[in-house]
Amino acid sequence: TLMPKDTNAAGTIFGGVILSHIDLAAVVEAHKINPTLLFVTVAMDKVVFHEPVFVGDHVSFYTSLVRVGTTSVTVKVEVMVRRRFDPSLEEIKVTEAEVVYVAVDENNKPVKVR
Repeated sequence: TLMPKDTNAAGTIFGGVILSHIDLAAVVEAHKINPTLLFVTVAMDKVVFHEPVFVGDHVSFYTSLVRVGTTSVTVKVEVMVRRRFDPSLEEIKVTEAEVVYVAVDENNKPVKVR
């Protein structure tokens, strides 16, 4: 559940707050490929905000692997909410994005993912 401190002047959750959570969710999926690697975010692509997120909405982030390259991993994230005052508790897709990570070593040089 996101709180009032995360809202913009329109009273909805900042897009940047949602993007931050997308990044965190996606890197968990990337680590399933190789949990010992350090992944850095290089791109967020196809970010679409379909619906606003309101204070009190229950927000879920669903991830799926799109592509594994030599040094990179692409993860799709779908952001779903259950509206706080909706008695049906139906999930609604509010945002989606693809996040690209590159695996790096201690010198920030790309390394093989597998």
